[in-house]
Amino acid sequence: MPKVLISDQMDPKAAEIFRANGVEVDEKPGLTKEELKAIIGQYDGLAIRSATKVTPDVLEAATNLKVVGRAGIGVDNVDIPAASAKGVVVMNTPFGNSITTAEHAIALMFALARELPQADASTQAGKWEKNRFMGVELTSKTLGLIGAGNIGSIVADRALGLKMKVVAFDPFLTPERAVDLGIEKVELDQLLARADFITLHTPLTDQTRNILSRENLAKTKKGVRIINCARGGLIDEAALKDMLESGHVAGAALDVFVEEPAKQNPLFGTSGFVATPHLGASTTEAQVNVAIQVAEQMSDYLMRGGVTNALNMPSLSAEEAPKLRPYMELAQELGSLVGQLEGERITGVSIEVEGAAASLNQKPVTGAVLAGLMRVYSQTVNMVNAPFLAKERGLDVREVRHDREGDYHTLVRVAVATPDGERSVAGTLFGNAAPRLVEMFGIKVEAELKGEMIYIVNEDAPGFIGRLGTVLGQAGINIGTFHLGRRAAKGEALALVSVDGHVGADVIGQIKAIAGVRRVKALRFGG
Repeated sequence: MPKVLISDQMDPKAAEIFRANGVEVDEKPGLTKEELKAIIGQYDGLAIRSATKVTPDVLEAATNLKVVGRAGIGVDNVDIPAASAKGVVVMNTPFGNSITTAEHAIALMFALARELPQADASTQAGKWEKNRFMGVELTSKTLGLIGAGNIGSIVADRALGLKMKVVAFDPFLTPERAVDLGIEKVELDQLLARADFITLHTPLTDQTRNILSRENLAKTKKGVRIINCARGGLIDEAALKDMLESGHVAGAALDVFVEEPAKQNPLFGTSGFVATPHLGASTTEAQVNVAIQVAEQMSDYLMRGGVTNALNMPSLSAEEAPKLRPYMELAQELGSLVGQLEGERITGVSIEVEGAAASLNQKPVTGAVLAGLMRVYSQTVNMVNAPFLAKERGLDVREVRHDREGDYHTLVRVAVATPDGERSVAGTLFGNAAPRLVEMFGIKVEAELKGEMIYIVNEDAPGFIGRLGTVLGQAGINIGTFHLGRRAAKGEALALVSVDGHVGADVIGQIKAIAGVRRVKALRFGG
């Protein structure tokens, strides 16, 4: 009988579900790190919330651990690379908190509009300052959503019910999806200039970090009010403080901070500022939902081998795993390739399989493609939630199965629709196990997509390879493998170069300056 430890406070329904599925469970919230390390070796599963820190040394002591289940979305308290190295599956429950978080954002918007926290404090102090607190109505105001995915779309629905006008900036939001939601898709600068209220609903990635920077905050309408219930780090906190003090920003309400727990912060005490201690998921309903979900997912894995909402491995049944795993690895690499190169320009994706691949279950392959494609924007995307995220954003996804056999015994092709037309990449399996790129944007090129790579499009001309090698050599960057392809002699050529180590923006700039180079981009695969 598998044995699970619940090490954080969790709704009692979680333990009930474990036991009903034949899993032994111990509930021991509040353990110190040393206490956890002393007993974790007894357990096959660890169910947590945000208090337990699953660090490398905890994982080292977890000699029997097979799965960590996080009842909630964020997994900042789990060292996922270390868990992967130990062969431990990490799961989360990405949709259990959506309504609760959206409602908290709406609550904070009301709090800012009517200065409720300040008015409460004043009234309870016996001041009765009725004329001091002059609020604003939400009706007819413009709400700007930065991020219109699952939570953002719920906020939009509630705001429309309040008779607000909603505009949204989201690279994945299509015009068709915007129409369905009843909102207007705009660029970020347009949103900043038009919004009376701005609320953020996007993950923290390299693309979204400080999306409300000092420069962007200066572009906002004077008197704007800002809400963040998503992730700390999306807003430059020092710049926000200055904008509040100057009066350019009329109010700000944050539920999340760069450093948490936020027992000290420069924003505290600033006029017009409202803070809550990361309460986005703190409702009775949300706590029950995530507890039930994590217990069901972990039980399914421990008893039947099913993997759901896994962040570090494909989600699939135990029976399909051996055949599908190499195909999913190939599919994820192809999706990551087009995602990194085309990004927000993608409006649709077609996943085509032929040969031996056509006889397999295509859904996991499609999920792997979408997980790879969107990972450049969200590190929490996985094979289970990727199709839902794509649908929410109106991304047209098609699956095509060909019975024909072509040049390869098995082939997976990923074609994406962009404003410039269709762009496709294709790959196969060598020895039915090793994923390999064989075609890229109509050019035959064979490459293993792994680690750090440089993608280059250039004019096919003598001396290019030598000049490229010189630039990399002078930068101290060692070339691992070099893959070339071209449409025709003296025509367009491309190179995929794997390198040892990170390629910085300065090196990319030097490569761009080489005569005949049309495009350069650093790529990263795996990890």
